[in-house]
Amino acid sequence: MRTFDLTPLYRSTVGFDQMAGLMDRVLAEPNGGQTYPPYNIEKTAEDGWRISIAAAGFSEDDLNVEVRENNLIVSAKRAEEDGNRNFLHRGIATRAFERRFHLADHVKVTGASYVSGMLNIDLVREVPEALKPRTIQIAKGETVEAKVVEKKKKAA
Repeated sequence: MRTFDLTPLYRSTVGFDQMAGLMDRVLAEPNGGQTYPPYNIEKTAEDGWRISIAAAGFSEDDLNVEVRENNLIVSAKRAEEDGNRNFLHRGIATRAFERRFHLADHVKVTGASYVSGMLNIDLVREVPEALKPRTIQIAKGETVEAKVVEKKKKAA
């Protein structure tokens, strides 16, 4: 197994801690590249996404969708089955699962629906007004410090 040291990335960048953390999580995949259940992630708008998870064989009551600390956690556990059934072939997996998705800052879950064996989770990025880019007017011929000093003199 090959390991990567991301220390140089941490000490030569400022403000990219989340990206380095993301790389750490991807490289140290704890569940060994889990492939069950299959899912799609689609872009529905400029700041909108939908995660669709194939959850055939589960009912709405078996599924749980939770957001905790910028993580979307989708889990399912089936209620105990009737032991009288005798399968000749069992191709539909209904084993319990937990799938985690790390959400970027300001990404919110707006809803979830379960239709025809597909669990659809809608997401949207809602950036607060205070964090949106804004244009700063450049004053001509005056410095900002001069205005602050003048205001302090007038106040005293």
